[in-house]
Amino acid sequence: MSVKIRLQRHGKKGKPFYWIVAADARSKRDGKFLEKLGTYNPNTNPATIDLNVDQAVTWLFNGAQPTDTARAILSYKGALLKHHLEGGVRKGALTPEQAEAKFNAWLDEKAGKVNAKKDGLAKSKADAKAEALKAEKVANEKRAAAQAEAAKAAEATEEVAEEVEAPADVEATVEETPAAEEANNEETEA
Repeated sequence: MSVKIRLQRHGKKGKPFYWIVAADARSKRDGKFLEKLGTYNPNTNPATIDLNVDQAVTWLFNGAQPTDTARAILSYKGALLKHHLEGGVRKGALTPEQAEAKFNAWLDEKAGKVNAKKDGLAKSKADAKAEALKAEKVANEKRAAAQAEAAKAAEATEEVAEEVEAPADVEATVEETPAAEEANNEETEA
């Protein structure tokens, strides 16, 4: 029986979630499996991978062949490195302590890279949010300035309308004044 380490799809449409399993190569993709080794969630950034490295190494030593994607995941989590180091221990090239020290040093370096990526993503997200806030403030200031200009224009048109109405009243009073003077003149003559 040939064993494959592969992904078994779960989740819903458009939101995949995978189990990393050791399964018979003849079984269906989402069918019967021998052992669940971990999970893989590509929906997060960076992708969330939970893997039992020791069990994966055991299956690799038993002859399980990972698929391309599973091989990339095993490499990312260090299972292939640990398999390689344990092969060196079995051949006598390394002591178990040296292999463990090399593996732990690699894990620390990998964790630093992952944390740097997370920090970079958080910083870029914060920068994008700050830029959006700045752009929104500029847009609000432009909108407020446009409203102020519209209000000034409305006041100016009201003043012009009042000025246009005021001379008509002045002319009416001016016209009445000569007539009133004539009436006063007539009264004085009589």
